[in-house]
Amino acid sequence: MPRARELVAKFWGVIPAALVVGLFALRACTATPPLDNLRIVAADPVNDPPGTVAREGSLYIARGGPVIISFQSASPGRLVLGTLGSSSYKQLHGVAPKERIVLPAGPIAIRFAGPPVARLLWSPVGRRGDLEYVPASSLSPEPPERAQFGAGAGAAISDGVISLALLLVLVGTLLMLARHRLREVKRETWLAMGAVFIAACVIRWIGLHAFGQTWDEDVNWSSGRNYVTNILSLDLSPLSWIWNYQHPPVMKYLEGIGAQFADGYGPARALSAIWVALGCAFLVPIGARLYSFRVGVLAAIIAALLPPLVAHGQIVGHEAPTVLWWSLGILLALTIHDGEPSLRTLRIRLVWLGVVIGIAVASRFVNGLLGVLVLVIVAERAPAKRALRTAIEGAAIMPIVAALTLYAVWPRLWTHPFSSLDESLAKLTQPHSPEPFLGAITSTPGPHYFLIYLLATLPLGILAGVIAYCVRAARERNRAALVIAAWFIIPMAVIASPVRQDGVRYVMPCVLALAVAGAAGWDFLVTLLESRVRRAFAIATGVITVYLAITLAIVHPYYLDYFGEQVGGAGTVARNHLFETAWWGEGVGPAVDYVNEHAAKDAKVYRNCIEPAHLAWFREDLWLPMTNDTASADWIVAYSQQSRRCNVPDGFKRVFIVDVQGATLAEVWQR
Repeated sequence: MPRARELVAKFWGVIPAALVVGLFALRACTATPPLDNLRIVAADPVNDPPGTVAREGSLYIARGGPVIISFQSASPGRLVLGTLGSSSYKQLHGVAPKERIVLPAGPIAIRFAGPPVARLLWSPVGRRGDLEYVPASSLSPEPPERAQFGAGAGAAISDGVISLALLLVLVGTLLMLARHRLREVKRETWLAMGAVFIAACVIRWIGLHAFGQTWDEDVNWSSGRNYVTNILSLDLSPLSWIWNYQHPPVMKYLEGIGAQFADGYGPARALSAIWVALGCAFLVPIGARLYSFRVGVLAAIIAALLPPLVAHGQIVGHEAPTVLWWSLGILLALTIHDGEPSLRTLRIRLVWLGVVIGIAVASRFVNGLLGVLVLVIVAERAPAKRALRTAIEGAAIMPIVAALTLYAVWPRLWTHPFSSLDESLAKLTQPHSPEPFLGAITSTPGPHYFLIYLLATLPLGILAGVIAYCVRAARERNRAALVIAAWFIIPMAVIASPVRQDGVRYVMPCVLALAVAGAAGWDFLVTLLESRVRRAFAIATGVITVYLAITLAIVHPYYLDYFGEQVGGAGTVARNHLFETAWWGEGVGPAVDYVNEHAAKDAKVYRNCIEPAHLAWFREDLWLPMTNDTASADWIVAYSQQSRRCNVPDGFKRVFIVDVQGATLAEVWQR
C-alpha cells in the first residue's frame, strides 16, 4: 500500500493528461460538423461553382429580425437562403460574402454548395459582434415543413460540458500542484472565503438579465464561442483566430465556455459572477496578510457588495477576470517568501507569478501593470539581505515567463507574434465618443478622470473608511500602507493610454484596493471604541453590510449607474452633467421590450436616438417598416439623452421611462 501511494504521488500528473486526451477524444467521436447536419444533394451544374459539394436542409431562426449570414471557404461557394419568390430569398456567392436579411422566426430553407471544408457563419438576432460559427444544433437535413429543432437549438451543450470539464481538470491540476501550500491555510480562512464566494455569486446572479444587454457583450460572447470551438476541434488555422483580435483571448476562453450552453448570455454571465466572486474571496487572506483576519473578512464583504464590482460581475466582459487575476497575483506575491524558501523554490514561485501575469495580460493588455505591482510587493516583502537580488531576479524572470505565457495561450501569435500584436494594439487607438465629465462634454478628459470617478462611485460609508485609513497609514507608516498605495496608484497608469473613458471600468484593481483600505480604516476607527463597546467590530461589520445591501437595492439592477451620496446620486449627476449615465446600453432592453409588447403590427419605429443601436432588438415585424424620419414614426426610443439629445417632435407622448435614482436612462415616446 505505501508503494502504491508513492507511485500515485510520483506519477499523478498522468491522470490529468489522460483526462485531457480522453475529453478531446470524446469530443472528436461525438461532435457533428455543422455542415454534416445537412443532406448531400446533386450539385447544380449551371449555378454551383465547379467541384463543390452541395448540401441542403433547414436553418433555425430562433428570433425573427435582421440576420447577417455568411460563410468561409478556401474556394468560391454558393449559399441560398429561403425559397425562390419568397421575401427571405437570398443568394451569396464567393469566398467570404456577407449579407444582412430580415428573416421570420422558425425554420428556413438553406442550400450550400462549396468545397468539402467550409464553414457557415452568422450573426443572429440578439448579437451584432463578430460573426459566429453556425452550430450544428441550428441545422437540420429536413426541409422547413418537416424540420424539428429541440430546446438546445443555437447551443452546443456537449461542447460546453467538455470545455467546462477541461477547465476543471486544469484547475484541479493547479490545486494539486499547490497542495502543500494550501494545507497551510487556516480553516477559518477557508470558511470565510467560501462564505464570501457564495454570497458574492448569489448577489450577482440575482437579476442577471434585468438591466438588458450591454455594449461589448455580443462581440465577447461570439468570439469566445468561436475560440472554444476552435480549441475543441484543434483548429489552429489563422483564419479561425481573426475574431475580435484587438483583444487577447483568455477572457473569451472563459466566457466562451458559458456561450456553448445556451443561445443567450445567461450562462456566460453566471461565469463572470464566479470570476469576480473569487477575486472578492481572495481579499480575505490578502487583508489578513496586510493587517488582520477581521480586516480581510470585512474587505471581502465590502468588495462583494460594491456596486461597480457587482455590475461588472454580471457582464460578459474583460473586467470580471481582471478582478480575479489581480487578486490572485497580489495574494501570491504576498506569500512568496513564506517558509523562508530556498533560492530554487523562490525562483519557481517567481515563475508561477509570471504565469499569472501572463494570463492577466492575455485577458486584457493593461493588466501588464499587475507585473509592476507584484514586483514591488515581492521586493518589499523580501528579507533585507535578499531584497535587491529578489527584485533583480523577479524583474528578469516574471516578464519573460509572462510573455511566453501570452504567446502560448494565443494561437494567433504563433506564426507572426510581433506583427499580430502590433495589429491588435493599433486597433485599440481609436478615439471614443464624447461623454459628460464635470459639466462638459469631452472625449479627452484630464488625467484626474479615473481618480474623480473612483471617489464618485464609492459609497459614502466606504469612502469614510478610506479617509480613516489615510489617517491610519500616516500614523503607522508601515509596509502594508506601501502595498495599498502601490495597489491603488499603479493601475492608474492607464491614464497614459487612449482608454480614458467608461468610468472605473479600466481601473477595477483600484476598486479592490479601496475595499481593503476602507476595511482597514473602519478597523482603525473601531479600535478607538472597543474598550467601551463590546463586539464593536462585529457591530460595525453588520452595519456596513446592511448599508451596502440597501445601496444595491436602491439602484438595482442598474449598478453601472451608481454614484455615491457625496455627489448626490445618479439623478444629480445626470442633471448637472457631472458624469456619464446610460453609457453602455443598460436600460435599452426594457425600453425595447415595452415597444415590442405594445406596438401594433408593422408599426414604424425610429431607433436612431439609440447610440448602441445594435442592442435594440425589436419584434420581427417592426424591422422592415422601420423609419429614419421622426415625422413618419409611430414610436421613438431615446437613450442617454443626457449626452445625446433626441429631438422628439410635437404630437408624441412619453409612455415609458427607465430610470435610476432620478437619472433617466431610456425613454419610449408614442405618437
